[in-house]
Amino acid sequence: MARFRVPHTLVLLFGMIVFAFCLTFLLPKGEFEREGRQVVPGSYKPIDESAQEEEHAADEHAEAAPEETGGWRKLLIPVHFLMDKVVAPTFQPLAPIFSAIPRGFEGAQDIIFFVFLIGGAFGVLRATGAIDALIGVLLPRLGRSPALFIGGGLLIFAAGSSTIGMAEEYLPFVPILLALAIGLGFDAVTAIGVMCCGYGVGYGIATINPFTVLIAQRVAELQPTSGWGYRLAISVVFLALAFHHVWRYAKRVKADPAASLVADIEPDPHLTAKEHPPLTRRHVAILVVTLVALVVLVYGLAEVSGWHWYVKEMGALFIGLAIVLMLISWMSPDKAAKEFCIGAAELTTTALLIGFARSILIVLEDGQVIDTIVHSIAAPLGSAGPAMASVGMFAVQSICNLFIPSGSGQAYVTMPIMAPLADLVGVQRQVAVLAYQFGDGFTNILVPTNAVLVGILGLARIPYDRWLRFILPFMIKVWIAGSVLLAVAVWIGYE
Repeated sequence: MARFRVPHTLVLLFGMIVFAFCLTFLLPKGEFEREGRQVVPGSYKPIDESAQEEEHAADEHAEAAPEETGGWRKLLIPVHFLMDKVVAPTFQPLAPIFSAIPRGFEGAQDIIFFVFLIGGAFGVLRATGAIDALIGVLLPRLGRSPALFIGGGLLIFAAGSSTIGMAEEYLPFVPILLALAIGLGFDAVTAIGVMCCGYGVGYGIATINPFTVLIAQRVAELQPTSGWGYRLAISVVFLALAFHHVWRYAKRVKADPAASLVADIEPDPHLTAKEHPPLTRRHVAILVVTLVALVVLVYGLAEVSGWHWYVKEMGALFIGLAIVLMLISWMSPDKAAKEFCIGAAELTTTALLIGFARSILIVLEDGQVIDTIVHSIAAPLGSAGPAMASVGMFAVQSICNLFIPSGSGQAYVTMPIMAPLADLVGVQRQVAVLAYQFGDGFTNILVPTNAVLVGILGLARIPYDRWLRFILPFMIKVWIAGSVLLAVAVWIGYE
């Protein structure tokens, strides 16, 4: 019997587009009244379809001429309206499914182009060798002390993911982590625990991650980077949980090597720690310039600055950063251009997922059923109270990440529903974004559909079932702590 494999994320998103299209026939149309960006509770009302059908009938009659009928009109499917009663089958063209995709790319074009620009800038940064040199210097120094190795390593990986969204960039550091951990008397699970727990915490809190929190806040119509103080404060809680979990396991393995989850698996002899470039003054200058750019980014996005920055300004900043890094590193323009293109190309899949994810919203908006979905979900969550509703959002986002492991794609799929839902159940939209971050970020180190996790485990020769035995207890702690902190955010009026 063939082994079941989870389809590619693009396949899942296209399936969701088709599913959304079907929902437009199965669900009644409806809408809320809105005051600015806020949904008015209790204002949901069905839309009178009879008047709309008369208007559409006139339009369709005008389009019936052969010269105005497109090829897609030949693709017809019967659809039954299953509401309070069954009515006659209606025929609708499949064209909206396919036309929604380019419209989705059009609607998300600013974010898509920003993703390419930031990917190109990071490609130039990576080519300077400064990041490799920094981590290559820090990790061996931390490796002199087991507690510093675990604590410092967690902090490094969390910081990289929380600020500039590092993920795939960690793969080259698997060998050096394995060498350090085994040299200290630990095992491969300890090494990957340091990397992945830090990576998960970084994405979960995402202080200024441009691929997750900034996109989610844009969809929720919030000020970019707003609320970063609370996210930074609670990072201490999750880092402490990560340190306790990894350190406890590491001590047990050091005391009894047979207790290792991979005691019967030899590390790959070819995966030896590679030499990293020495940290030079030029590298330090590159790192300082990059840090300054991130500080300017945060200030430019902050409401108090009055600069009113967002996607265009951020894109311009990263283009300027790439040029400055090229000059400081004495990189030739040709090489810088090549590295910029490589960095941008690596994020092509992310950009495609954003466009496809946006298409789902296009279909639901055209069908005028997105408010109906929000209204239906609001009833059970609203009766549970705002605090429990935020926990429910956390659970929904965690499940969604199994099927949509792209953080930016998940933001475009879920936040258009979660933002107005938050208005209805008495939850601040910032809390809804935080629930999305928790659900997306923390489960990155759990779900087998995350390509980065699978790649890291493959390099370290850790079977997924062994990893699950290690990481599941940590995830339970994270789910509990995250639920409590979401409730606290509701109580303090987190904005």
